[in-house]
Amino acid sequence: MKKKFKIFCFGFGQVAEYFIKKLIEDNFEFEIVSTNTKQTQIKKFNQINFKSYYFCGKQFDPNLIDELIHSNKVLISIPPRGSNDLVLQSFNKIFKRIKFDWITYLSATSVYGDKGGKRVDENIKPNPTSIRGISRLNAEREWLKYFKEYNLPIQIFRLSGIYSNENNILKRLKAGTLKIVEINNHFFSRIHIEDIASVLSISLTKFNPGQIFNISDNYPSSNTEIAKYASGLIKMQIPKSIAVDEIESEMLRDFYRDSKKISNEKMKSFFKYNLKYPTFKEGLKIIRNHIV
Repeated sequence: MKKKFKIFCFGFGQVAEYFIKKLIEDNFEFEIVSTNTKQTQIKKFNQINFKSYYFCGKQFDPNLIDELIHSNKVLISIPPRGSNDLVLQSFNKIFKRIKFDWITYLSATSVYGDKGGKRVDENIKPNPTSIRGISRLNAEREWLKYFKEYNLPIQIFRLSGIYSNENNILKRLKAGTLKIVEINNHFFSRIHIEDIASVLSISLTKFNPGQIFNISDNYPSSNTEIAKYASGLIKMQIPKSIAVDEIESEMLRDFYRDSKKISNEKMKSFFKYNLKYPTFKEGLKIIRNHIV
């Protein structure tokens, strides 16, 4: 029988939601506490009522401290602000003294920077080129410092580009918001949100503190390749390409600045996990059935 635990989610976005759904599916017994940036409130998710505490920047509901102290596990999906990790900035004293048994920090593969389309694994030295990537790497180093100095049981998941039933290229195609950029040798990796949730669930019972894992599917590709496949699936014309200097979005410019192929071998080997969606093709075929 699985022992009941209490999980504190800093942030409760899509990854946390899918993770909780997976815990229910895997028959874990647990309580949830989370944070949000508006106000302390009772939320309901998948028939579960739980407390969500106000936490925004340096401001937070002081009542969340007692909930955090009495939690076994912590998931951090809040992105850093500037050079600071918001969770450690406000609660560093708690993480120095409380004996949690599982902490996961969700980072991003943007920490690697541009690798000229080459394959990268966790042994490659990060060299981020974007502000977001630099902030993520600084946050990772803060958390790993606590692992070394205070024996904090933390693992870091570097997530590739996330897609799901809710957010995907098929929806952007149908909405007319998809941008295809003319650029050679540009590769990136992605991961279906259900596979992230599955690996998180497995890691509750198979855990090695201090480790970094790339969470990615098996098939890095260009945006043009995936756009052609997606447009074929829903029988739409692929959008006209634009030049790099026509990109207006800062986030999109950052995306096209970096080219790399993320290796997921460490993830698959350690967690003994076979991806449900090994490439974008399997994922988009299922998603098509939800939106067409």
